[in-house]
Parts: sequence; C-alpha cells; structure tokens
Amino acid sequence: MKQVNGEKLLASFGDGVKELRGRLTPDAPMDRVTWFQAGGLAELMFQPHDVDDLVAFLKLLPEDVPLTVVGVGSNLLVRDGGIPGVVLRLSAKGFGGVDLVGDNRIQAGAICPDKHIAAMAMDNGIGGFAFYYGIPGSIGGALRMNAGANGTETAQHLVEVHAVDRRGNRLVLSAADMGYSYRHSAVSKDLIFTHAVFEGYPEERAKIRADMDAVRQHRETVQPVKEKTGGSTFKNPPDHSAWKLIDEAGCRGLMNGGAQMSSLHCNFMINIGHATGYDLEYLGETVRQRVFEDSGIKLEWEIKRLGIFMPGREVRPFQGVTGE
Repeated sequence: MKQVNGEKLLASFGDGVKELRGRLTPDAPMDRVTWFQAGGLAELMFQPHDVDDLVAFLKLLPEDVPLTVVGVGSNLLVRDGGIPGVVLRLSAKGFGGVDLVGDNRIQAGAICPDKHIAAMAMDNGIGGFAFYYGIPGSIGGALRMNAGANGTETAQHLVEVHAVDRRGNRLVLSAADMGYSYRHSAVSKDLIFTHAVFEGYPEERAKIRADMDAVRQHRETVQPVKEKTGGSTFKNPPDHSAWKLIDEAGCRGLMNGGAQMSSLHCNFMINIGHATGYDLEYLGETVRQRVFEDSGIKLEWEIKRLGIFMPGREVRPFQGVTGE
C-alpha cells in the first residue's frame, strides 16, 4: 500500500527537471536502501549525477518541500509511513571517490565507504585511519555524527568539509566549524556534505595493516556483521557502555516481532525475519525503558530514525524517557 504520492510531487517541479542528469524515482522503496531492509516509501528520491547536478536540483526545490539526505543506509531506521518530500541519495559515481591530495592528505566523497579511506591510507603509508575499517557506513554519515571507534574520531583527522546548503550555495567548513562533540556535529542539518579532506601522518604499512586486521577480527568476533542490522543502536552514556547497561537490564536477545537485540552484541538491533520499522523502533524504546528502570540512565539513539508512522502504529518514548 502506498503511503505517499511521488508522481504528484514530481509533476509539481515542472519542466526544470528535464535539465537534470541524475535519477528521479517517485515512491522509492526505502527497504532496498537501509541495511535493516525495512521501512516505507520515499515520496520522491533524487540521485544527483555530480555536485553541479545537485546544485541545479536544489535551486528547483521549493522551500516548503521537505528534504532528507541519506547515505548508504547503514545507520538508518525508516518508519513504515514513509518519508514525505524528497530523499536525496548521493550516487557512488559522483560522490564516492577517494584520492590523495597532498602529503598525508586524503580527499573522499560523501558516499565513499569509510573502509575505503582506511585502505587508501594503508596503501600509501598514512596512519590514523585504521579505525574507519570497522565502521560500516560512508563518509557523509561519519562527518555528520563524528563517527569513531577504537579511541579515534573523525574530528581528529578532518581538515575541511565541502557542502551545499538548501538553496544550492557551496560552502567550505573547517573542522572547528563542525562543532564536534561525542557522536554529534553542531552544523545545520540542512547542509549536504559533498566531500571532505582528511590528514594523517606517516606510518609503516605493516603497522597499519596489523591495526586494520585487529579491527576486522574484533568486529567479526563480537558484532553480528552478517545480519541485517544498523550498527550500534544507542550511544554510550558518559562513563558507561551501552551494551553493558542493556545486558544488565535483561535485554540481550529481546525480541519484538521480527526485530531482536543481538545475542552476540546486545547494542546491535537486527532484523531476524520480516521486521517492520515499527517492530524495530518499538523494540528500541522498550530497551530504553528497561535500562532506565534498571539503572536510571537514559540511552540516546545512535541510529537515525526518519519518516512518519503508519496510522495506529505510532511509537512514542516510554514513560520516564523524555527529552527527545
């Protein structure tokens, strides 16, 4: 059943769309985009050919049409009612490159997988990027949430970010401009990152390879990497590990419909069958409530939740868990 009307929205853009070189898809199924393989439809999805194409589209986009940017879908939960307005999904061809741009500097497109930066750095003897090898996402998401692992964060190696705002203006931001904190950036959510420049330091390739192998082995041992998952579900509260709080609250292996908190790593939510967006989000809020009751600590979602609920299938924060 369709929850949105993408054809009508597309028609409202007029003849200007004929000049675009990217792909426009009305009523695009988001379950084919997210790693959870769940969720409703995007009213209209646009995949720009390159930055110029993106700018041209944004200049056509009416200000009252919602715009949502998604990456590879690794850290994303889409609700069953779909996503109103336009979903912007950058293409690998136009935004997925990774190149050397100077001594110990790497430029990467926003849709470039994090692990590709790690591989590029190793091949060229640039240290500092092994942590990216274990993060299942793209650079755009890493920039937005200051992604990190193994004691290293994106902010530590970022030089500058290139972005486009809602009106199609091009911007260059420094690392300081990003306003980074733990798993958070303070820049406007309307900014669309196109590429970024990072800087590492000289290091022996054998040492980098060993560090990447350690990251890979750890991830394959303790995380459900072969499951339909969205990575870490909740942020680590100050001085606590989210998985320990979840485990202590008795939520390891907890299920709701087709969704389950992994028995291998209980801060990973997985789709074990045909989970809906409702199944996944309801399970997450149940875990938050039980952790709150057990420890008094409020877990915050790390997974990004988008879209609207199906009528009668709303999920609200449970009693005691406020301040969304």
